[in-house]
Amino acid sequence: MTRFQFSIAATDGNARTGTITMQRGEIRTPAFMPVGTAATVKAMKPEAVRATGADIILGNTYHLMLRPGAERVARLGGLHKFMNWDRPILTDSGGYQVMSLSELRKITEEGVNFASHLDGSRHMLTPERSMEIQRLLGSDIVMAFDECPRADQPRDEIAASMEMSMRWAKRSRDGFDSGEDHAARAALFGIQQGALDRELRQQSAQALTEIGFDGYAIGGLAVGEGQEAMFATLDFAPAQLPQNAPRYLMGVGKPDDLVGAVERGVDMFDCVLPSRSGRNGQAFTWNGPINLRNARFAEDSAPLDACCTCPTCGTYSRAYLHHLIKAGEILGAMLMTEHNLSFYQQLMQAMRDAIGEGRFAAFAADFRRDYLRP
Repeated sequence: MTRFQFSIAATDGNARTGTITMQRGEIRTPAFMPVGTAATVKAMKPEAVRATGADIILGNTYHLMLRPGAERVARLGGLHKFMNWDRPILTDSGGYQVMSLSELRKITEEGVNFASHLDGSRHMLTPERSMEIQRLLGSDIVMAFDECPRADQPRDEIAASMEMSMRWAKRSRDGFDSGEDHAARAALFGIQQGALDRELRQQSAQALTEIGFDGYAIGGLAVGEGQEAMFATLDFAPAQLPQNAPRYLMGVGKPDDLVGAVERGVDMFDCVLPSRSGRNGQAFTWNGPINLRNARFAEDSAPLDACCTCPTCGTYSRAYLHHLIKAGEILGAMLMTEHNLSFYQQLMQAMRDAIGEGRFAAFAADFRRDYLRP
């Protein structure tokens, strides 16, 4: 069976559509991965996530290593069996979460020593340990361990961080390859760093390419720099990476972020936004986001989005969803999350179709006109 294969079916400008083939199934690109931080996409059953059109989901190494523990998940048959998801799973390396614990961690060349946000217990996360945790979880796409510096740090600090991440990338590669059974069916992605600096990102891309990975992520964006700066970086970063491998923009994003990034050559995305926003009463629609907490929806009998084909839009009114959200009912979070994840998958399918038919520029212009209307 195929361990990992990426084929590009069509291009339109810098936008690409294709397929990643793995033992647990195919992933259509451009792809959006719902985030299942703690072995669950919040407010959704796995079969409901699949029904939205998702081919792959993301699991979180940092959270799963702390609770319930990677060794426990392995004893119970691996993450797929544990959470009843039989398709591909990508696991992040834990680096981003550790970065966010600035008051609870110490970074050295060896790795990161940090205190658990749950109980204060101390842990050491290294490239080798990250690879071991992801192997125990049974991840299909494993992410190299890296550090994600803030874009507003001095350039010399960003450069030093990037260089250490490249040394960690080599250690991740070696650690991944040492788990022969896992390496025979899983893939390993490297992560480009360098913040907003073109030269540093080129150096990072060259180092990663020399090591060799199945796919390449663009890290260090969507961490507060703003869309304009992110797009300016994406104007050059994807082209610095190998053309015949998937490019994954980590932690992105809003629907208009996705369209702009696909326009610039990105193939894969993940973000908590559609599920988190749904739980908080925000719905994404083809005419822009709407806040269902707003009193103007209290007697609105229309569906969330007349163009959406999800069960929520086909069954429930904005007025009912407004009521559920205002009342704090769990069903409100479930229905809103179902809609948002479905909308994201419909957006990805629309982009795949537009690229395949050679009309992506027109699609992107029409999308921005309707979604970002004044």
